[in-house]
Amino acid sequence: MSHSPYSDLDRPPLSERSLTRALVRPGGLWREIRVVEETGSTNADLADLARGGAAPGLVLVAEAQTSGRGRMGRAWTAPPRSGLSFSVLLPPEDSVTRLGWLPLVAGVAVVSALRGFAEVEGVARGRMSDAVLKWPNDVLIGERKLAGILAERVEAGVIIGIGLNVSLHEDELPVPTATSLAIEGAPADRDPLLRAILRELAARHEEFQGGEAAVRETYRELCATVGRQVRVELPDGSVLTGEATDIEEAGRLVVQGPNGEHLLSAGDVVHVR
Repeated sequence: MSHSPYSDLDRPPLSERSLTRALVRPGGLWREIRVVEETGSTNADLADLARGGAAPGLVLVAEAQTSGRGRMGRAWTAPPRSGLSFSVLLPPEDSVTRLGWLPLVAGVAVVSALRGFAEVEGVARGRMSDAVLKWPNDVLIGERKLAGILAERVEAGVIIGIGLNVSLHEDELPVPTATSLAIEGAPADRDPLLRAILRELAARHEEFQGGEAAVRETYRELCATVGRQVRVELPDGSVLTGEATDIEEAGRLVVQGPNGEHLLSAGDVVHVR
């Protein structure tokens, strides 16, 4: 018997047609929305499409992602239609600093969209409105990870991949430190949620074209890392502990450690209680 995409009524499929009708506009950032049933990685697929001539503005959404990757090469998987797994191709940037800001811009867009969605949809009874950022671009509720963001540069532009847990139950989480909107008491329909995130991302990207300052200020307001004691596992294997005091102009995390101030452009941050 063939598997029907409607067999799990709590996890209905996304409609490419309705998403396109809602999001693709002349002169807008989003030019095309594609929804596929399953893929290994939307980032990898979008990179292939970019090498094949795809233009910025393409959005690729997967109902199931079997080889998704998070930061530091970690696997990111979830049951079909239990979350949002998508990648977008943004225009190229002309400096390393602006390139480094793009995943932070995406993080601001996701958290802003979640908070706005909670207010509009009346689901503030759950914890959706408590979403915050952990530097550089993890989305948390409390200290548990709700969403991750991964940026990759390609010749045609910059790919931003986003994975957000929507309806996962506790026994479906990939790691115990993760969470989902359903677990946090904020159930949401994926279709309007995806629309909200993509609209917010388009708006934040447009704002970013005017400079990093406005995005930096908003990021600092939404970032739970600033002001916290942290332990940072650095790419070279060393560990830095101290207080995260700021996000500087290039988007780097400022940490006051035992031996002075450090500016970090990469690292795995743990909030110390």
